[in-house]
Amino acid sequence: MTGRRKVTRRSAIADAARAVGVACLGGFSLAALVKTASPVDARAIRPPGALPEPDFLAACVHCGLCVQACPYGTLSLAEWDDEAELGTPFFTPREVPCYMCKDVPCARACPTGALDRDIPSIRDADMGVAVLVGHETCLNYKGLNCSICVRVCPIRGEAISLEPQEIGGRQVMIPVVHSASCTGCGTCEKQCVLGHAAIRVLPRDLGLGGPGRNRAGRKA
Repeated sequence: MTGRRKVTRRSAIADAARAVGVACLGGFSLAALVKTASPVDARAIRPPGALPEPDFLAACVHCGLCVQACPYGTLSLAEWDDEAELGTPFFTPREVPCYMCKDVPCARACPTGALDRDIPSIRDADMGVAVLVGHETCLNYKGLNCSICVRVCPIRGEAISLEPQEIGGRQVMIPVVHSASCTGCGTCEKQCVLGHAAIRVLPRDLGLGGPGRNRAGRKA
């Protein structure tokens, strides 16, 4: 019910915005708004089966059918202050992760192909990749034996493992994400016991570092 209520409210907001026109932006030009929003859009975690971001944005019609199809209320349509283009579906793993439904109902509900209706399996979803960002806060780095991210992972034994490392002369077990198996569902981020999760889901190109700006123009 949460997803449907959000769709209705956002539809009303979108209709009102169209009625009022560009003047409601309070002096900001549409071009300035797009320029400001673009870096933020790149950080949005999209539903399973989403096309690459430029293609996804071109194909998505903001209908909200994927939001309604999700049985867990994971997905939302973006509002003005969300980290996604207005009206597009995204989710926040720390709040509600993707529970990896086997039949991928959100993708099957998409009428335009912005989400791949023919995705073979939820394990083929590429929502992002988990990254251990809290090297100073993760309990394992402090010498404790926390394994919650490993134990809750739906692709247990493949996407995240504990690997021995020596830090400061002490042997510790550190969570290691195996990006080829990680779907970016966000269950690890959701269940991290810290106030600010030490492991987070990022868009794959960002999480894996991307090609690096200084490589542009180099020959292979």
